[in-house]
Amino acid sequence: MNIYLISYDLRTPGRNYTPLYDAIKAYGDWQHPMESFWTISTDDDANAIFNKLSPNIDNNDSLFIIQMDSKDMQGWLPKSFWEWINKRR
Repeated sequence: MNIYLISYDLRTPGRNYTPLYDAIKAYGDWQHPMESFWTISTDDDANAIFNKLSPNIDNNDSLFIIQMDSKDMQGWLPKSFWEWINKRR
């Protein structure tokens, strides 16, 4: 399993983005430590993740997916997030 970071800018005011959030949560093993920042653990690659998520956004939105393979990271996030990351690395 790999860990992927998913980040986005959702630019359509009033649009219901619940289907996007549900598609991310459907991966089952996820964290959501910041407003537009999620991590998931999956065997899918970034292209497969994009193909599952992109139908839930508009053309003027942005979506960024990258595999988190670096062990060099730092930040101020909840302890539960760091425990989740460290358990999966």
